[in-house]
Amino acid sequence: MIKVNVSGCQSFVKAADYKKYVKKALDAFDVLDGEEGAGNDFLGWKHLPSDVLDPRSVEPTKGYPVPAISEGLLEECEAVCNNWKMKGVDLVVVIGIGGSYLGARCAIEALSHNFAKQLRAKNAPDVVFAGNNLSEEYLADLLDLAAERNTALIVISKSGTTTEPAVAFRVLKEFVEKHYKDASERIVAITDAVKGALKTLATQQGYKTFIVPDNVGGRFSVLTPVGLLPIMVAGFDVRAILEGAAEMEKSLAVKSEDNPAVVYAAMRNLLYSEMGKKVEIMVTYNPKLQYLGEWWKQLYGESEGKDGKGIFPASVNNTADLHSMGQFIQEGERVMFETVINVEKAGRSVVIGSDEQNLDQLNYLAGQHVEHCGAMAQLGTKLAHIDGGVPQLEISIERINERNLGGLFYFFEFACGVSAYTLDVNPFNQPGVEAYKKNMFALLNKPGYEEASKAIQKRLK
Repeated sequence: MIKVNVSGCQSFVKAADYKKYVKKALDAFDVLDGEEGAGNDFLGWKHLPSDVLDPRSVEPTKGYPVPAISEGLLEECEAVCNNWKMKGVDLVVVIGIGGSYLGARCAIEALSHNFAKQLRAKNAPDVVFAGNNLSEEYLADLLDLAAERNTALIVISKSGTTTEPAVAFRVLKEFVEKHYKDASERIVAITDAVKGALKTLATQQGYKTFIVPDNVGGRFSVLTPVGLLPIMVAGFDVRAILEGAAEMEKSLAVKSEDNPAVVYAAMRNLLYSEMGKKVEIMVTYNPKLQYLGEWWKQLYGESEGKDGKGIFPASVNNTADLHSMGQFIQEGERVMFETVINVEKAGRSVVIGSDEQNLDQLNYLAGQHVEHCGAMAQLGTKLAHIDGGVPQLEISIERINERNLGGLFYFFEFACGVSAYTLDVNPFNQPGVEAYKKNMFALLNKPGYEEASKAIQKRLK
């Protein structure tokens, strides 16, 4: 389903070094497989695809109970969709930040018609996102939209107190309560099983609630209700996503030098540690995959960027970004390598016609599919960048659909665990994320941060 091609790196590395890093990646595979490495209490994502599809097969492992996934999870998601359909809901606001929205947004963007909102052609609500910024203008504009539509909310937070989504939810909850008598039926909470502000509120107000398993971190949560419910609400086949992920789960469980996750982890760590390639650029050639890069950046940035280590994850969407970032990638400082997402088959067909005047000088392309031109641009870019000193990995899927997207999600999650253990960091914590929050709370005069506030004010004088 997924193929990893590292031939675009071979002219940059020695075969002996690659073999050494494959051995390192296989050792890291053992750590991940044995579930005894750093952060091993956050490995619930490893078997999520098969657990959700067949919860009866789930066994407690490594001292942890069966994940908090109900046997009828997908049926419960379908019930929410059907209830909102009966109410005529045509706008669903998903409130969350980081892993609480990026996976769902990635899937919805990838699977949607590029102009679905303008065509208004699908029989499902529009899904929009909030709580991922602190822009007053964005939130005010969203309220304008909600006022014109039949609106419901999905709020995602384990604690319910993360500032960005908490602010958005407070504002949007007030809006829904003001405009709808059945407000509690228009709000779904995806949160902790037993504790936290959002769980308490959901219990008090009678919101339908889904659980984020304790042993699944936010950036690994796309195959929990965090991702599955919004994707289903948007009208897409989450069973196919899970089936693709489960197929990948089974494939990657086999320890082998040819295991795609091992190959990817080995080569990227070799380029980083031995070649000084500190930046990895995810390259997509289809605008539908732009948010795959955003989801991947969080997954790898938070998982590997610690202890003074880590490959900096960046992303571009070509060919558009060849006209902005292309110059730097071709001739700038040689600190980067590329990981290209190659889609082998287009989902639609458009053929370039002939023109009698040929003023644009494109008649030499008459009769060609636009996708053929894109493929040649992609190949030409590959050759140019390799010649310019940029190694290139390639990850291929047949086409963009639910099944392949599920496979990609699971592939990158599993490969992330292998790669981080190869780098000798804990893939599942993010201690640095709290630093800005402490400063922000002090500047906002949050109770309990008085001393920090005084210290910051002194620094700012």
